[in-house]
Amino acid sequence: MARPRRIVLIRHGESEGNVDDTVYEREPDHALSLTPAGLRQAEEAGGPLREMFGDQRVSAYVSPYRRTHQTFRALGLDPARVRVREEPRLREQDWGNWQDRDDVRQQKAYRDAYGHFFYRFAQGESGADVYDRVGAFLESLWRSFEDPDHPPNVLIVTHGLTMRLFCMRWFHWTVADFESLSNPGNADRRTLLLGENGRYTLDRPFDRWCQPEPYGATG
Repeated sequence: MARPRRIVLIRHGESEGNVDDTVYEREPDHALSLTPAGLRQAEEAGGPLREMFGDQRVSAYVSPYRRTHQTFRALGLDPARVRVREEPRLREQDWGNWQDRDDVRQQKAYRDAYGHFFYRFAQGESGADVYDRVGAFLESLWRSFEDPDHPPNVLIVTHGLTMRLFCMRWFHWTVADFESLSNPGNADRRTLLLGENGRYTLDRPFDRWCQPEPYGATG
């Protein structure tokens, strides 16, 4: 099994929806673009990534949203060294289709009270739903490592919640651990590094907004 040396997760740059939540009433979430600031964030994030990867090959997976595709392109990676695939299972949490701003704000307040992992948006998904599809993607990713010629680097361009749930699934974090973590910033990244013991470690933790409060023995 040719496991990659590193698996890099990066959130998209600032999007139109990050600065104006009324845009969801006019545009589908998947069609929102990066702002000029978001494009600059992605371009600035590309330099350290290009230095990290050097002349090594990269297997890249990109959420099917416009802002993640724009982020990937702005990273400026060498197309001769990158194999890129669109991966729908890495999309943003579904909040429903056309969104009413006031309704979504109310539902987000309910989610904050109920719990981000278990609360399901009307006509949308819960964090648990996203966890399940991220788990299905991980199974496919592990099967790809069976290729002896698998690239030494994996790059995943996705969304903040999806990044946290990917790590939750990978490292077997509890729901309480997940609930205590904040999303990374726009164009921020986390890297899973393969150690000499054959295990992956996270290069740096997610910020915590509270201490986890587990229910039982697994905490």
